[in-house]
Amino acid sequence: MTIPPETAGPDAPDAARGLTYPGAPESVIARWNVRRGPVLYGKGEGLPPLDTALQPLVGKTVPAFELPPLGKVSPYKRKLGLLREELAGRSELAVLNADLIVHLRRASFPDHAPALFRRVWREHSADLLHELPARWLISSIITFGDFGETEAQRRIGLSLNMMFSLMKLYEFERLFSGLGGGEPFRSRRKPGAQMPLGMQDFGFRNGGLDYNLLAPIWQAAEAEPVVGPLARRLLDLLNEDPSNIFRRFQLMREARRRSLERKRARALASGIGIPEDEGPASDHEAEAP
Repeated sequence: MTIPPETAGPDAPDAARGLTYPGAPESVIARWNVRRGPVLYGKGEGLPPLDTALQPLVGKTVPAFELPPLGKVSPYKRKLGLLREELAGRSELAVLNADLIVHLRRASFPDHAPALFRRVWREHSADLLHELPARWLISSIITFGDFGETEAQRRIGLSLNMMFSLMKLYEFERLFSGLGGGEPFRSRRKPGAQMPLGMQDFGFRNGGLDYNLLAPIWQAAEAEPVVGPLARRLLDLLNEDPSNIFRRFQLMREARRRSLERKRARALASGIGIPEDEGPASDHEAEAP
């Protein structure tokens, strides 16, 4: 007899519990480690030393086209070639930053890699902020989550890692909905639809969950001299972007406000008084998730 997932206890078999990730946490950690093996170098290959001169890399542009190396190449050389192809037209410093990120995502890396990554951003933050696309800005802030020099740097990096990673998952799922990134969802929810894990609904009118998420990160970024400019740049890009979950929520808030104003205007004209907001109870959302 199959046990309903909602009644199966924590000691029941995975199949009976209806788990999203059977065998967790071991299976999840094993999947995470699949691509975390060390970078495999060819002879004479590797990262530059910690004291390498960085300024010359700022003014040196990656060619738009480079002849591929002849013969068999190492995995490191192949990956570096892909990075250079992606960052063609940008500086060699941008390639070094990307190369360091690739290394620091592995379980093991050269001892000086974290310090060289931090040095790149400490000395040339303005240069990288000016030329890096958002994808590499995000990858850079995520790397600070693990390898920041201070607790403040790591906290900002970890916060933005979680936020952008969940955004990527959600926005990718949205692609299958048929809705555009700047197209708000319908204002009426499916009858009986519930939030997972007993979480309360998000309130369009009074709810401040998005503000509660963004404000502490923005405030911390204002006070941090190394990672702060990078974090602020990403938050500014997010604020300017017209097609993400935060913008859609603001559009839905505005639509709710206009709808309420129309109802109040009609009620006032008919002499029956000004109605209160008729939204769901979630419009009085508590501070808890």
